[in-house]
Amino acid sequence: MATISQSAVYPMVPGNNLQAYLDSVQQIPVLSREQEKDLFWRFQNEDDLEAARTLVMAHLRYVAYIAKGYVGYGIPLEDLIQQGNVGLMRSVKKFELDRDVRLITFAVHWIKAEIHDYVLKNWKLVKVATTKAQRKLFFNLRKNKEKLGWMSRNETEQLASQLNVSADDVVEMDARLGLSDRSFHAESDEDYGAPETFLSQEQDQDPASLVEQGELNRQYKVSMNAALAALDDRSRDIVESRWMQDEKAGLKALSERYAISMERVRQIEAAAFRKMQPFLK
Repeated sequence: MATISQSAVYPMVPGNNLQAYLDSVQQIPVLSREQEKDLFWRFQNEDDLEAARTLVMAHLRYVAYIAKGYVGYGIPLEDLIQQGNVGLMRSVKKFELDRDVRLITFAVHWIKAEIHDYVLKNWKLVKVATTKAQRKLFFNLRKNKEKLGWMSRNETEQLASQLNVSADDVVEMDARLGLSDRSFHAESDEDYGAPETFLSQEQDQDPASLVEQGELNRQYKVSMNAALAALDDRSRDIVESRWMQDEKAGLKALSERYAISMERVRQIEAAAFRKMQPFLK
């Protein structure tokens, strides 16, 4: 394996130039499954801290990708990324080598838990969300309201049952949040599964057990998002536009968008699929 020390080249946390950081983490090579296992073996059996650092560095792109889903809370992206990086480093320490999952599958719960906790402590309205029930509502109420629109009492009770809280909790949190506050959205929760998978647990519960419980349901979503995060912006946009949107874009539209030929769009798409394949096995 090539020299694994990357700390002198790539920053661990965003500095003054966020875009430079985002660009730099995209340049860090993605690890193969075998490279990942080898690095973990060296870290866990030989106390090789450089191996651990390499594991962290190779996954910084995924933290940035996850953190972007939380910009609607009005917290600087660099702060969200830094908190997510803390979760990533903790996941590297906790990962068990004999677990038949990739690190990103395990780490996503630690990353999101750190970001969620940071949002809960810092968002302007979040001080009202102090109990487990209120935390569930904080991250889920608007998403459900957008689906239902104005809720009748019966719909309120149905939502309360779905979230395992009382109807009064729903009404109270709805009033506190205020539906006119459009800075709140929870699209990222649709990407990686409902946050109550860990917010409803005690904070010191080991996320490894949560991975086991939800692995079959979340594996595809996690793997797909990891695969997309491995792509450059243009390739990711082409794949998402062609295959993952309700109104799928044609080759002609994408060729015009990027001022390239339709054949070149096909080539980029094919290369993207090849790059995504290892994540989706």
